[in-house]
Amino acid sequence: MAAPPGAGGRPPLEIRGLVKEYVPGTPVLRGIDLEIGAEGITAVIGPSGTGKSTLLRCINRLVEPTRGEIRLRGEELTRLSGKALRLARRRIGMVFQEYNLVERLSVMENLLCGRLGYVPLWRAWLRRYPAEDIARAFALLDAVGLPDYATRRADALSGGQRQRVGIARALMQRPELLLADEPTSSLDPKTAVEVLELLARLTGEAGVPVVLNIHNVELARRFARRIVGMSQGAIVFDGPPEALETAHLRAIYGGEDWL
Repeated sequence: MAAPPGAGGRPPLEIRGLVKEYVPGTPVLRGIDLEIGAEGITAVIGPSGTGKSTLLRCINRLVEPTRGEIRLRGEELTRLSGKALRLARRRIGMVFQEYNLVERLSVMENLLCGRLGYVPLWRAWLRRYPAEDIARAFALLDAVGLPDYATRRADALSGGQRQRVGIARALMQRPELLLADEPTSSLDPKTAVEVLELLARLTGEAGVPVVLNIHNVELARRFARRIVGMSQGAIVFDGPPEALETAHLRAIYGGEDWL
């Protein structure tokens, strides 16, 4: 499935020949070719251990690719280091499975962590963020349904509330791309739907494309514009949700009896 181009005529994210080997000669990712368009959610599905999380973490260089190319709006990310890599990372928001909040800090302080790549270190150390950033943080708290939680410590929140803060923190970066790594796996079914509805709405309003790793196929069908199915480190399906059939699921997950 071809990804729709961005404003410059090319997809915002282009991946070519991506390989990752944690052990030499044993690839976790086997030559991934993928383009992510300028809007909507692309859901990546597949069994545990097939490389879904590794794929996301290679994109923002939390994991170093073994070889291949990853281009964000034409900039080759795999060649960057030092300051250039830090500047590129702030363009990519990340929502984590286990929230990745600073538990002892307040909700507001966690949101403002999304601006760490944009303010001088002394300002962050003294918590002297620009008024514009503080106003945006309050606006995002309202948008995620937590307007009265600014001073609440992160460790006092429920799982669903923590993930809402995680989404707001990622959007504080004003990212060009958002990665979401199993953001609902620790949540009950009702809260999972609410969190994905929120993610879809806010990123849609902001015009930020999302790459979402998710185990729940039905939620992928419900919220994604496009589904990428992976098996044994390779892409075996790429298309719209309505094209995903039983035969594809068998190719992705293997076996017959679980369907």
